[in-house]
Amino acid sequence: MDEQKQFPKSLMQAVRYFADADVCVEFVAGMRWPNGASCPHCSGAKVSYLKTRRIFKCMAKDCHKQFSAKTGSIFEDSPIPLDKWLTAVWLVVNCKNGVSSYEIARDLNVTQKSAWFMLHRIRLALQNGSFEIMGGDEGGPIEVDETFIGGKPKNMHAAKRAKAQIHGQHTDKPVVFGMLERKTRQVRAKVIPNVKRDVLQAEILNQVAPGSFVFTDAHKGYQGLAEKTFIHETVSHLNEYVRGSVHTNGIENFWSLLKRSLAGTYVAVEPFHLGRYVDEQMFRFNNRTTRDNPLTDADRFVLAVSQIAGKRLTYAELTGKVEETSSEPF
Repeated sequence: MDEQKQFPKSLMQAVRYFADADVCVEFVAGMRWPNGASCPHCSGAKVSYLKTRRIFKCMAKDCHKQFSAKTGSIFEDSPIPLDKWLTAVWLVVNCKNGVSSYEIARDLNVTQKSAWFMLHRIRLALQNGSFEIMGGDEGGPIEVDETFIGGKPKNMHAAKRAKAQIHGQHTDKPVVFGMLERKTRQVRAKVIPNVKRDVLQAEILNQVAPGSFVFTDAHKGYQGLAEKTFIHETVSHLNEYVRGSVHTNGIENFWSLLKRSLAGTYVAVEPFHLGRYVDEQMFRFNNRTTRDNPLTDADRFVLAVSQIAGKRLTYAELTGKVEETSSEPF
C-alpha cells in the first residue's frame, strides 16, 4: 500500500483519507463484510458492485435488490456522504468530553438538526450490550454505585428546590446505575427508574457472579447483599472514602467524566435521551488508552465502525413519535 493510502492515525489524516468517496465505500463495506459483501435483504453472497453508482446488486434469483454500504446500518437513508459520517465517528469516539452537535455542524457544514441526529445514531452504534457475568475469580471486586443527573440544588428556584429535595434525595432527577470491575477496569452503566432496593439489587444479581466481592457506599438499597451469596463491604461517606481496598472511587471517576461531558459539552440533556449519552461515555471509558490496553484513536474508530450494522434509528424513534426497536445495553 502506498504512503497516501496508509490508514489514518490522526483526525487530519482521517479527513484526507476519507475525502475519496470510493475509499469510504471500500472501508465501510470491508468493515461490514470482511469476507465479501452479502445482501442485507436475503443474505445472498452472490452480489455485483456497480462502480459508477457505488452500490451493490444482489444476483440471487428471487431477490435482485440493490443496496449500498449504508443499507442496514446507522447510516441508512442518510443523504449525508460517508466522508462526513466517518469524520463525525472519529470525533465522537476520541473526544474525551464528547463533542456537541453545534461543533459537528460547523466542522462538517451540516445543519445543527442533522448533526444532532447524526450523533444519536453514532451513539446507538457505540451501544455494546454484554451478557458476560462480572466478578468471580477472573474479574476481581465489583464497585457499585448510583448517581443522580441534573442541576445543583443551589441553582434551583426556591419552590422547585423544596419540592425536589426530600431527605437529601432529588426525586425528580433521572438515576444512572453503574458497576466497575476492578481487574478489567470495565464499566457497565444504565438509566434506572429509581433507587429502591429491589431495582438496585436486581441489577447486581443479573450481572455479578455469586461469591464476588461487591463494594458499595452505605445506601440502604444495598443492604442485604451479603445474604445473597455476595461478599459485601461498604464505606460510609459520612466518615470515610477508603478503607483498605474497600472503596467506590473507580466508579465515581466514571461519574465525574460523565457529568463533565453532560454539563460542559452537551449542557442540556433530556432524560428521554440520557441513556445514549451514558452509552457514549461508557464506550470511551472502556476503550481508553491504558498501560495494559494501549488503544489508539484509530483503534477506537475501527471498533466503532465495526458496530454500525444491524442498528437503525429513525427520526420518529429518536423524537419518541414511535417506539424504538433497538435493545437496551444490558
